[in-house]
Amino acid sequence: MNVNSIVTMILRMVMRTVVSKGMNAGINAMSKRNGPDGASAPGPDTRKTQQRARQAIKIGRRFGKF
Repeated sequence: MNVNSIVTMILRMVMRTVVSKGMNAGINAMSKRNGPDGASAPGPDTRKTQQRARQAIKIGRRFGKF
């Protein structure tokens, strides 16, 4: 194993962690937004969007393996 492949492997691991934490932070920030009527609870469309985003992340991870 040469140095280039080791650096690439470590860089991928770090980037995967950073992107995952960023996506989780974005989803959490979206869920803390006010609902459509100004209430502090998120609306049903916010929950659906959050669910779709998580599902898209899972699909992206599956496709990233290939």
